[in-house]
Amino acid sequence: MVKLVIVDDHRLVREAWKLLLSRDKRLSVIAVCESGAEAVSAARDLQPDIMLMDITMEPMNGVDATRAIREFNSTIKIIGVSVHSDLAHVNAIMNAGANGYVTKNSSGDEMIGAIIQVMDGKRYICKEIHGFD
Repeated sequence: MVKLVIVDDHRLVREAWKLLLSRDKRLSVIAVCESGAEAVSAARDLQPDIMLMDITMEPMNGVDATRAIREFNSTIKIIGVSVHSDLAHVNAIMNAGANGYVTKNSSGDEMIGAIIQVMDGKRYICKEIHGFD
């Protein structure tokens, strides 16, 4: 079972992703975090397999949280999640150490596919992103 942490500063987004992802028997949502600082603590304390990391949060954004997690853990898989589909956001989180990127427009099936692919050691960039690589 894949242990997931959902990180997003919007409660409804956290709840929606948790509800959707909990339906897949391969996935277990072990925590939800509302800030980058909480995400860093959860990574340290819970050792999840995957973190779905919102990029645009205050005061610590998802890029900084990803970078902070990478300072002490290189095995947790991190998928950046954002409303933004521009390459600047994709490059920022990927360069910080993320393993994938999906937009909030991505379907639940695509998110689950991204999680499975990243767990298999591959990188995943959602279909909405054009021109990456």
